[in-house]
Amino acid sequence: MRIRRNRLKKMMAPEIVLTPLIDTFCVLLVIFIVAAPMVQNGIRVDLPFGKSKEVGASQELVVTINKENKLFLNTYPVTHDALIAQVRRSLAQHKEDIPVYVRADEKVSYGKVIEIVDELKQAGVRFVAMSTRPA
Repeated sequence: MRIRRNRLKKMMAPEIVLTPLIDTFCVLLVIFIVAAPMVQNGIRVDLPFGKSKEVGASQELVVTINKENKLFLNTYPVTHDALIAQVRRSLAQHKEDIPVYVRADEKVSYGKVIEIVDELKQAGVRFVAMSTRPA
């Protein structure tokens, strides 16, 4: 009789199986790890090819010009005048010379890129670097 009660108690006790939950968690974790770098840069720009590499590890100021000639400063859309004003403010806040990286779509005219670089130089930027894709 006792053996029968023990068997019934064991059969009636609910079990929580964690294996499917852990598997689902691991799959979601892998998806987020793979997708996170893709989400970081939201502005779509087809950079031209180049063999040189960027040296700076901390890119504090990045000016982006997309296919439609829209300007972005660190992924935030800005107007032409606001870009120069914000770059001047950033330069005033930093004690050392910080480089400004220019990312221009390959469809943007060369004259437009040079115009932006020239105005950045006039605003007081000492180092302007052009971003490219590895060849």
